[in-house]
Amino acid sequence: MTIPVVDVTLDALDVKVAEAFGGRVVRKDLVKKTKVGFNVPVYVLEYLLGRYCSSTDPSIVAEGLEHVKGVIAERFVRADEGELIKSRTRERGTMRLIDKVTVTYRETEDKYWASLANSGLTFVHIAPHLVQRFEKLLVGGVWANVEIRYDDTLQHRGVTRPFTIDELQPIQIASASLDEYIDGRRRFSRDEWLDLLIRSIGYEPTHPDFTFRRKLLYLLRLVPMVEHNYNLVELGPRGTGKSFVYREISPYVILVSGGQVTVPKLFIENSPPYRIGLVGVWDVVAFDEVAGSQFRRPEEKQIYKDYMEMGSFSRGSGKGTIPAYASFVFNGNIDGDVETLARTSHLFTPFPETIRYDMAFHDRWHAYLPGWELPKMQPDYFTNHVGFIADYLAEIFRELRKRNYTDALERFFRLGNHVEERDRKAIVKTLSGLLKLLHPDGQCDKAEMEQYLSFAIEMRRRVKEQLKRMGGIEYAKVNLSYIDLESGEERFVPCPELGVVQLIPEGQLEPGDVFTVGLDQAEGRFGLFRIQVQAMKGGGHLRVTGTTSKPMRDALQTAYDYLKANLRRLGSDRDLREFDVHVQVQSLMQAREGAGTGVAFFIALLSAVLARPLVPQLVVLGDLTIHGVLLRVDSLADKLKTAMDAGAKKVMIPTENKRDFADLPADVIDKLQIVFYSDPTNAAFRAMGLE
Repeated sequence: MTIPVVDVTLDALDVKVAEAFGGRVVRKDLVKKTKVGFNVPVYVLEYLLGRYCSSTDPSIVAEGLEHVKGVIAERFVRADEGELIKSRTRERGTMRLIDKVTVTYRETEDKYWASLANSGLTFVHIAPHLVQRFEKLLVGGVWANVEIRYDDTLQHRGVTRPFTIDELQPIQIASASLDEYIDGRRRFSRDEWLDLLIRSIGYEPTHPDFTFRRKLLYLLRLVPMVEHNYNLVELGPRGTGKSFVYREISPYVILVSGGQVTVPKLFIENSPPYRIGLVGVWDVVAFDEVAGSQFRRPEEKQIYKDYMEMGSFSRGSGKGTIPAYASFVFNGNIDGDVETLARTSHLFTPFPETIRYDMAFHDRWHAYLPGWELPKMQPDYFTNHVGFIADYLAEIFRELRKRNYTDALERFFRLGNHVEERDRKAIVKTLSGLLKLLHPDGQCDKAEMEQYLSFAIEMRRRVKEQLKRMGGIEYAKVNLSYIDLESGEERFVPCPELGVVQLIPEGQLEPGDVFTVGLDQAEGRFGLFRIQVQAMKGGGHLRVTGTTSKPMRDALQTAYDYLKANLRRLGSDRDLREFDVHVQVQSLMQAREGAGTGVAFFIALLSAVLARPLVPQLVVLGDLTIHGVLLRVDSLADKLKTAMDAGAKKVMIPTENKRDFADLPADVIDKLQIVFYSDPTNAAFRAMGLE
């Protein structure tokens, strides 16, 4: 059957690309046509299409497609044809195949054995020199042109093993000159080149959904391929193509499904011959579905963290510290309203519990790609135009890894004085990667540099914002900035998903409505709570709904008992036993419990009984005993930061905490009005604006 060739109207960019990179480009729609029915990576198909269909002439393309079809029909093996391939090899003596070859070394036999994924062949003899020449055979396997020979005289330990690999050639482009690539790049504008790269990974950049920002986000997925030891995390909805580029585009990238691989397989074996793992032979190790990852022992986490920080590891092999250059990519799914999650919890929640709150682990990320900003894939997002052959681009990317543009920003900008060293390293590595992709010679104008720098800072700030939510004041320096060397102006870079949801609303609230910050002792973090109390004529019943952890129930009961004993002393002729009180507690930051919230409960109860609202945008901190003795607020700076980030304008704290005032961060003092109170009554009246 002839593969139909749609008469695609080539645009000006197609023509320009074909002229500048003849033989290095291919129409991307042809990949979709030939891929149907064949479980083979894109770079394998484009290797063939690049050889026979790299033309804008429809007749040449049609002829090339027929040839590619013939090669695939003859050499590519479907998984259900394994026995047929064995039979044909036996009858013919030899066969040439396109298959994925994996090799294992059996030390008990001192023997290498190959297996072919689609053909189903196992225990295939392979010469040691082939294994040594192509080490990826041992870690993940290689798609290759393979010549298989049948010889029934071949035995091993008394067992006939008749299949052997005579020849093996990995699927890869013959040559790729970086100098020619850079020279060709100079014929294009920045925006043309950006669109060419987007088409090269299979998407159509002229689609209205592909904004400039989205194009940069797609390119960020490629930065680990051009930058040594780059750590990227992307969390987002399913169906946005998170794993596609790591599975299909490059033979130098391995995608580990399920998000988990053993530490010896990833780094180095525990016993002789101490063979180095994935990080030593692949440019990128991508972990898919990281929610399934587990680190069974603390030392396993530490090896990851050490490698992500230093690009080296030690595994007790007697070889000391071993350097490696593979980048790490962690992909995972995140569901729900991201803006609310970003304000109420943190955006590392999809990670497994063993590392979800490990701040040292997450501080190693150079960039957090907001996958929720990328749309789910649909048919009209895929291009029918010309793009680079994937394998050619992979070779170029590998050459670009040898270059370093981390100092490029110094021509126009410098980072703000409060940007810490780990932040600086992350920002400049992202910037370097973007320059390699868009300006492989390292040269761009000031306006373009500022776009990339702002983008790189945002990707790092997203990491810092999550650390602040988990670690409080230790990670308070999230306002990352850069300074224009010419004007001296300092510019701060925000994250779009922050500042959208106002947890503490503006304006007057109903009586009995109070905000407070409590400690979640189980998770070691602080959460914002909204207490709402309704007091109705009744028989003195107290009912509680919402967050009902024991610390909060105890705090409420203490406040209720104190108010019941002192209501008349507070100037009211009412008796709390005349009311049915309903208390509802909302955890606005997904904290499970809130210790140290007694004063807020007291004020909410009194406010409801007196039917007097509190001053707007107020947060009340503090706890009390059954006799009304105030307790000092611990971790004051962290609680104040939590309140400030949630939208508070005024925070009330016990007078006992005045001695902590000098140690508070400047931004907290500048943005919050701190009000001290000396006893519960004083706190209540100030909260209601009565003194």
